[in-house]
Amino acid sequence: MVERQLRLRGSAVALAAATAGLVVCATGCSGPGAAAEDARAAEDPVGTLHRSAENLVRAGSSKARTSMEMATGGTRVTIRGEGVYDYADQVGRLKVLLPQDPAGADERRPITELLAPGALYMKNRGAGVPADKWVRVDTATLSDGNLVTGGATDPFAAAELLRGTRKATYVGRTSVAGTAVRHYRGTADLAAAARDASPGSRASLRAAAKGFATATVPFDVYLDDEGRIRKVRHRFSFVNGQQKGTVAVSSTTLLYDFGAPVDVRLPDVKDIYAGRIAE
Repeated sequence: MVERQLRLRGSAVALAAATAGLVVCATGCSGPGAAAEDARAAEDPVGTLHRSAENLVRAGSSKARTSMEMATGGTRVTIRGEGVYDYADQVGRLKVLLPQDPAGADERRPITELLAPGALYMKNRGAGVPADKWVRVDTATLSDGNLVTGGATDPFAAAELLRGTRKATYVGRTSVAGTAVRHYRGTADLAAAARDASPGSRASLRAAAKGFATATVPFDVYLDDEGRIRKVRHRFSFVNGQQKGTVAVSSTTLLYDFGAPVDVRLPDVKDIYAGRIAE
């Protein structure tokens, strides 16, 4: 009887150990293949991030969600956007939703933005602009190169910024919206990014390099197994010319549904508003 009890206890211990092993493996165990991939990811994080914009071009297109949080003088606001982007042609469309004003006024109509090399088109931009007209902005004339002004960072410009990566570390594996990704953290040099960017982004990034309060931009980026950006968060700092204060901006871009159809038609000249825009 004693021998039988010992055998039963031994079986229970073995079963518990096996179950624990399964739980550990399900939550964090990685085989030799995954370990080797992680080792390669840690070998050259800078080079990997330099290539991430090219991987988006190969992917063709995607849907995008954006979030931009600005903080200055104790005030914090968040602007959100959603749309699609074609990386080959560097054109996209976003609907950007502004927050309610402090007085609690009705929710503002979303701003429709069309993104193109060197240009930003906006509808419902501000008071005094006819409802059927677009406002066109030359992004090279903006002190932030339209990394902040539009309320959403151009998804491809966000990727092109990583061409200026000078320091980066591989943090580890995680997931974004159910997709397995590798997390990298580092800083990008704006001037270097402008120098190495594609022709469509070069002038805008050069303007940002001159206009931002700091020459480097800290970031966290998450790449899938094909090297495509799934999520990137930049932390910008620029000087507010009107209030003479520094504005801290955290811009997050989420990319998903690669290969999604994109139909962006830029406005005709006759549809662009040429009058004064109310602030």
